[in-house]
Amino acid sequence: MGAVLIAGAAIWGVGWLTKTPVQLRLAGLGLLYLAVLALHVLLPDGAALREATGGSATPWLILGWLAVLVWVYRAWLTVLRARAAPATDGAAADRPGGAELDRNARHIVLREIGGAGQQRLKKARVLVIGAGGLGSPVLSYLAAGGVGTIGVIDDDVVDNSNLQRQVIHADADIGKPKVFSAQAAMQAQNPFVTVRPYHRRLTEDIAADLFAEFDLIIDGTDNFDTRYLVNRAAVAAGLPLISGAISQWEGQISTFDPARGAPCYACVFPRAPANGLAPSCAEAGVLGPLPGVIGSMMAVEAVKEIAQAGEGLRGRLVIYDALFGESRTIAVAQRQDCPVCGEVS
Repeated sequence: MGAVLIAGAAIWGVGWLTKTPVQLRLAGLGLLYLAVLALHVLLPDGAALREATGGSATPWLILGWLAVLVWVYRAWLTVLRARAAPATDGAAADRPGGAELDRNARHIVLREIGGAGQQRLKKARVLVIGAGGLGSPVLSYLAAGGVGTIGVIDDDVVDNSNLQRQVIHADADIGKPKVFSAQAAMQAQNPFVTVRPYHRRLTEDIAADLFAEFDLIIDGTDNFDTRYLVNRAAVAAGLPLISGAISQWEGQISTFDPARGAPCYACVFPRAPANGLAPSCAEAGVLGPLPGVIGSMMAVEAVKEIAQAGEGLRGRLVIYDALFGESRTIAVAQRQDCPVCGEVS
């Protein structure tokens, strides 16, 4: 039996050295296998060649069945891979919705998102307040992730000093309104999304009507007056608010949603800090990648919220310290005496 195995190894080895196609090498092994079976069928018991090849056909038949099982298994895997592999010949783009389906395939295969969750993302309407440091990664990842309608409101224009961290804008966009620069970048990233740019400042008189057009609010602003305004409008509309903030080396994020038992922003931060205690990024500086970290976390929470996946940050405030590479989470609760949401149950 050993001599047959050596002969089989020789056929494979010589074929490999001479770069013989695998199919031909397998054919050679098949012929050797059939020859051994023929010896056991044609020669009488006790024949020298039968004894030299194991004395019985049983082990060779078992080996043959195992080889057949392996071949069937590999063939089935090949069929499954062919079904799952994205089309590369343009056929996907010809199917109705095929290109969009292929684009979002990595979301769809996630058990927690799946096709139903991706459909929720496509139907979702998200308003992002601010197209700066935090807004940049939020807008980029919401567009890339297939959120169907994305609104962005900001009255600022792109400045050279923004480009150190506001990665949705480019040098050629300097002087352009941020909302239009962000719109162009998002639609270049994903032509299947609808972007609604609002080049104006968010004010009390437009907040209610604007928020009524969306399902989820994301606050990436850099001043307390706007944060408190966004919070009041979100509470009044009964909408969840994902809010982030950054300064120097530190960032924080939470989901404020008193309509579903979580605190609002004013519950946790009842009043703005005194002048000078919370300097702006222009005054205190900010690490360039930090908005990317916090903004990406905000986008993650938005996708989870829309797709109904995992556990969100309601009732929890995450604080990230980039300088020491540490994160901590603290519990936050709704205040019954909160002037904004105290009566919301």
